[in-house]
Amino acid sequence: MSVNIASHMPGTIAEILVKVGDQVQADDELLILESMKMENPICAPSAGKVKEIKVKEKDKVDTNQVLIVLE
Repeated sequence: MSVNIASHMPGTIAEILVKVGDQVQADDELLILESMKMENPICAPSAGKVKEIKVKEKDKVDTNQVLIVLE
């Protein structure tokens, strides 16, 4: 079962900390979203494997846009 990780606010992808195939644990930081001049870590809600990364660094994203898919 896949888990979609979405942005909770609009912003810019500052840094991607994982790559496809990486195993992650709950609360691991996956990427950094810059919004309102603050860096906000986006963390894994549960353990899993990174299946897909739907954004690149410097991409602008909207609220509820899917960023990463875990399986």
